[in-house]
Amino acid sequence: MNKRRPIVFLTALDLEYQAIREHLTDVRPHRHRAGTRFEVGRLANGCPAVLGLVGKGNHPAAVLAERAIAEFDPFALLFVGVAGALWPQVALGDVVVATHVYAYHGGTSEDDGFKARPRVWEISHESDQIARHLYRDGTWIRRLPDDVPAPNVRFGPIAAGEVVQDSAISAHARWVRRTYNDALAIEMEAAGAAQAAHLNRSLPVVIVRGVSDRADGTKATTDGADWQQKAVVNAAAFATVLAEELARGSQHGQPAGIGNAEDKPMSGEIRNVAGGNAWVGVQAGHIYGDVSLGRSPESGLDPVAQLADLHARLRRARTAGEVDEDTFAAAQEELTVVSEALEASTEQGKSRAMIALKKVRGLLMDVADLAAKVTAVIAAIRGVL
Repeated sequence: MNKRRPIVFLTALDLEYQAIREHLTDVRPHRHRAGTRFEVGRLANGCPAVLGLVGKGNHPAAVLAERAIAEFDPFALLFVGVAGALWPQVALGDVVVATHVYAYHGGTSEDDGFKARPRVWEISHESDQIARHLYRDGTWIRRLPDDVPAPNVRFGPIAAGEVVQDSAISAHARWVRRTYNDALAIEMEAAGAAQAAHLNRSLPVVIVRGVSDRADGTKATTDGADWQQKAVVNAAAFATVLAEELARGSQHGQPAGIGNAEDKPMSGEIRNVAGGNAWVGVQAGHIYGDVSLGRSPESGLDPVAQLADLHARLRRARTAGEVDEDTFAAAQEELTVVSEALEASTEQGKSRAMIALKKVRGLLMDVADLAAKVTAVIAAIRGVL
């Protein structure tokens, strides 16, 4: 059974959060030790998904994106919400997928004016290709409510700063349009999320924004006409279908193009000839994973290390939604008994540990890889104690 790494969705506003949540099933809370509340659920195709609210601004977006990445080890991160259009051809309700994110506040102030020194992050090639295919295919539109007309999907740069732009003629507005002339929209969180993802081994990050205003002084009017809600419905529909496609492309955490061992075709013919007193241990064309001959692969392994690995796998399975909270708590209780029994280093302790591990194996029988890991811990204890 393959572990399925989740995809993380982050939003700045509650209405954005709720729009994504409506596309998730089996939602349950997950409390980070620092107090951040995430929710864990599943997309329509069963892919595990994590949802978090970061608030406004690039700084909290960066901190909480880093926190989500460290906590859940996702295969990708999507930041979803609303943005203001910078050009008339970008209509209210349009969905903008960021090909670049400009952190536009970087610069140097000199006697002859302010000189831009932006940071820029690009969307990964694979994510861009999948998003564009999804747009061309058009099937994502089925995820929209019946009474919602299909919006345009646009691909281009997004400018991310620390101020709400609501003027077409202010010095700030003129400078943004002059310096970042190709930016389609402007918002306040994408740069922080992109930076956090970049510093985590260039984790794929996609910014999906619904256009809710024109950043030209009419924001109060468009907000009063409920364009924020309309725009975020469109963005959430596209983003959740995109997440499902990203999950398929990444094999739930494996690099694209690398499938499971059972999915790989054998190429060519392998022939081995043994003569004399030779003994053939393995004859195979391709081998994936470990090979052990003449002894159990678990023998000689440290039971304490094996138990620690089981703890870690169990926590990840809970995060991914493969193990419910009650089962997790019961398994953890038995594993505590195992740890205490191993510290005794006696036959009686060994017996207690074995009994507790068999209970854990029964609790986790529905999760094949965890049950197999429990068996490995049992074998390690038998071989050492």
